Order: sequence, then C-alpha cells, then structure tokens
Amino acid sequence: MTTEILQNFDSETFRHSLITWYEKNKRVLPWRENQNPYYIWISEVMLQQTQVNTVIPYFHNFIEKFPTVYDLAGADEQDVLKAWEGLGYYSRARNLHSAVKEVVASYDGVVPKDKKELLSLKGIGPYTCGAIRSIAFDEPEPAVDGNVMRVISRVLKIDDNISLHRVRKSFERYVEELICHDNPSSFNQGLMELGALICTPTSPKCEVCPVKDVCRAYELGVAEQLPIKSKAKKPKQISYATLLIENEAGEWLIQQRPGEGLLANLWQFIMVPIEDIGIKNVANWVYTEYGIDITFDDSEPVGQIKHVFSHLVWNINVYKARTQNKDVVGNDMKFVQKNNLQKYPFPVSHLNMMDFL
Repeated sequence: MTTEILQNFDSETFRHSLITWYEKNKRVLPWRENQNPYYIWISEVMLQQTQVNTVIPYFHNFIEKFPTVYDLAGADEQDVLKAWEGLGYYSRARNLHSAVKEVVASYDGVVPKDKKELLSLKGIGPYTCGAIRSIAFDEPEPAVDGNVMRVISRVLKIDDNISLHRVRKSFERYVEELICHDNPSSFNQGLMELGALICTPTSPKCEVCPVKDVCRAYELGVAEQLPIKSKAKKPKQISYATLLIENEAGEWLIQQRPGEGLLANLWQFIMVPIEDIGIKNVANWVYTEYGIDITFDDSEPVGQIKHVFSHLVWNINVYKARTQNKDVVGNDMKFVQKNNLQKYPFPVSHLNMMDFL
C-alpha cells in the first residue's frame, strides 16, 4: 500500500523543497538553540495539545527551575506540578517526572538514543520518540502528529480517516519512506513547521507553499477537504458548585485531588456535584462529607466558570461561604492564608476563582 501511494511521487523534490524552506523560514524557538535531548524532550511534551506561544514562557521557567535531568528527577512532584500550572494535561508533567527518574536510575542521567529504550519511558510514545531521535540524535525516525498527518494527507492525497489507529500507523510508514536520511532533523521539523504556518487546518496558504508543485491535493483543488477525520463525541457536561470557604482566621479551605485520574494531586477549592444533590442541600453535603459547618455569604453565585477538557465540560457556579472550623480531618484538606495559596499547584479553572476571594 505504501508503495502504491508513493508511486510516481517526486520524493526528492519534496524533501529538498521542504528542507530548503524550513532552514530559511524556521521560527526562532528556545528549544532549537541546540540539540540537547533533555530540552527537546521537555519542549515536545509541552507542545502536545498546546500552542507554541503559550509554551515558550513555560519552557524557559521549567528549564530554569530544572536545568538538568538530575534537577527534575530530584524535585518534589508538587514543585513540578506548580511549574506546569496553567499548561493543562497534567499527566504529561507527572509522566515526564517519572520518566526522568528512570533516566537517572537506569541510564546514568543520559537520555537514551535507542528507540526501544526511549519507548520504555513513561509518557513517550512513537511521536515523542521520533521527535527526540530525529531532532536530538539525527536519526531518520518518523515523528507523526496531527500537523504532520494533515500535511501528508494533502501532499499525497490520502482520504483515509486519520482518527483510526491503523491509519496513523500507515502515515508513519509514509514518513519513514519520505524522510531525508542526511538531515532527518530539518525534515521532521520542516513538516511540523509547514503544518503550523502554511498547511493550516483551514484556509491553507497553498499559493506560498514550498511543496505545492508536488502536492496532489493542491493540483486537484481539494486541500481544504483533507484530512478526513471523524467527528469526536460531544463532551459530557457536569455541573458543580464550587465553594470558597473562609474561616474566622481568614484562611481558605483547599483540597488535594486523588493521586490518580483527572488533575491528579493538584489542589482545588471544594467541589460539590450539584446535579446529584441540588443547591439547597450543599451545606448538608459538605458537613456529611467533611464534618464542616458552612453558611453561605449569598444565595447567588459570585461567579460562573466553564472549563472544557477533551472529553468533558465543567459548568461551575462559584459560591462564597464561611465556617467556624479551624481544623480539618485528613491530609488532603487544609486551611491556607490567601497569600500562601500561590505555593500550591491549582488547575486553571480554580486559578481563575482566585479573583473571587
């Protein structure tokens, strides 16, 4: 199948045009300053599901706090999550932290070049493995993400559904055949850059595209119809009442999320699943769950927040409440002075609630 798709395709012109364009037009990005595999690893993990402009300040801050694998491996998880705070998809940070510990323990602090060893590290899949191996070590390894699949689907005019795992695997084979063995770093980064700057999801800039002369979709005028991707399921909607509870000492009640699952180990204000109990029963729910008596400052919420995850949506009404409790039971809850809240890593939705304190 790979041979059929690439039959009569001018691979040499494609490689040359792509790399020439990339090396003349590539953006100046901090992780491109050298081939440090640790920095490239961090950048690729941060860039998953996140825009480049958002990542740049986080990258600078992260490598300033954890300049080497040893610094990151020896850091407390809460400090790692705090440095990641606001980037979202926090399992990326926990997996990175775990994998770096493995690098220190098993590879003497040297990020492995070997494909099998890289793939054995937590959180590293085929894309991240390919990016590290090609960019840091100049190995001709495909690095196929959404941007790359979009470019390849148009250039080769492939109308398979890219949401399917088998199709993604086939794209890896296409890139493996196309990749420039003399300069795999610029080839892979060129594909990524082309997808980000020229071959965009909508309104691609085909007229200035460096590979338009070999692009089958451009020739047929169907670039905007590709790639084919099945529509995702609508995310589940969940309603919460989130309580900003202050005690008489001027401290605010926060709770640490469980160590597994969504937003694991981050801190938050008290969230009550309102659909199950109704707003009138929130005070009783809090007392039953946590042994804390509360009274509301107002029956109306002080704010509303909608937070969208990939698979669900939190619809949150924010309420202020008071309690006479000074202590809480359990290690996952504590009262904290307002100016000390910044020491704890919070998800974005709860960071936004700080404005209501």
